[in-house]
Amino acid sequence: MGWAARLLPVLVLFAVWELAARLIGSRLFPPASTVIAALGQEAASGHLLHNLGVTLARVAAAFAVAMVLGTGLGVAMGRWRRVDRALDSLVTGLLNLPALVGIVLIYVWFGLSEATAIAAVALNKLPSTAVTVREGARALDQGLIDMAHSFRMGRGAILRHVVLPQLYPYLFGAARSGLALIWKIVLVAELLGRSDGVGFQIQVYFQLFDVTGILAYTLAFIVVVQVIEWLALQPLERRANLWR
Repeated sequence: MGWAARLLPVLVLFAVWELAARLIGSRLFPPASTVIAALGQEAASGHLLHNLGVTLARVAAAFAVAMVLGTGLGVAMGRWRRVDRALDSLVTGLLNLPALVGIVLIYVWFGLSEATAIAAVALNKLPSTAVTVREGARALDQGLIDMAHSFRMGRGAILRHVVLPQLYPYLFGAARSGLALIWKIVLVAELLGRSDGVGFQIQVYFQLFDVTGILAYTLAFIVVVQVIEWLALQPLERRANLWR
């Protein structure tokens, strides 16, 4: 029943898309069936899997870097006021830096390499993670931490059983918003300076005015994001919050 409730709006959307495209009859607005057929051809040729795999690897690397560094920075800013005052302006500046500007500058300064592409994407996500986790660190119940110390719990046990459970909602919030943001920024980075990936392939189809190809890769991208959300993020979030 749950899966049916999820899929029904999608099926309705595809039906409306198919009907509207056939009524309009424009090459610039292909029917859903045509896009799905093109998607199947790309998958059969191996191009789709290759480009999706490359993009997913970049997303995973940038996401991991941004979450690890951003979480550490956010906890430090939330727990120590001097660190927060020292870094607040820098984090705010990075938070408001346009992603396109950051990517272009890093490419210009450090070259068009795989490492710079991942660094450029991670840099755009890091400040939002830090800000979100900082609010969670500020909201920690100090009474619970003091009680854990009174029972002589070790630092590792306090972190695992007292601190992290309180931070989970903020960490998953940062992860969910961050994954959505990184997906989009990776495409920009690939469009500007890589020779493969979904962003690069969309750029090729754009130059050819091939709307069907653009929509096919966009559809594949959306499906992958939804699968990750349904099969990974949501089950992990429910498991992490069982203690509540």
